Amino acid sequence: MTQTARLLIVGPQGSGKGTQGARIADAFGIPAVSTGDVFRANIAAGTPLGEQVKAITAAGNLVSDELTGQIVRDRLAQPDAAEGFLLDGYPRNLQQVRDLDGFLAEHGRQLDAVIELSVPRDESIARLALRAAEQGRTDDTDEVIAKRLAIYENETAPILDVYRGRGIVDRIDGVGTLDEITERIMAALAARGIARPAAV
Repeated sequence: MTQTARLLIVGPQGSGKGTQGARIADAFGIPAVSTGDVFRANIAAGTPLGEQVKAITAAGNLVSDELTGQIVRDRLAQPDAAEGFLLDGYPRNLQQVRDLDGFLAEHGRQLDAVIELSVPRDESIARLALRAAEQGRTDDTDEVIAKRLAIYENETAPILDVYRGRGIVDRIDGVGTLDEITERIMAALAARGIARPAAV
């Protein structure tokens, strides 16, 4: 029996949301739907979508709401997402919140919880700089990192106000060991009645 959990994880670049999102999704037996992963997979495969996304991101811009929304809707319509999912990277602005609300409402669904990973700005920058050095990522320059964090603060942070108004946001301290942070998330979800499924 798979736990029904429709979750969103939100946090600035470098907050560890990709890692935590994958851990939480695995614990609940639901797919982690990361727009970044979908985009990168398409770029690697050289698909038409990948070429389109590559050109957009190379210029330091974000993929359009319309294109991103189409990809997410297609993914959430797949059978393995019927009992739940964890979204990472979408919605990232108020228009995408409205689009997601509309899609879920059509299927009689809604988000159960929003996990906000809270990490100080200087910690995010330090983590991203370390990642760039370790992985040789030329796109993680100080200038690009600052631009991405500014976009997050200006566009993505306001979506949390919407979800707070619905009473579904759990703010989690994103500083600590991976296990500590995972347990904080699990405890917050359990307090909402979204418990980790019992081992089969």
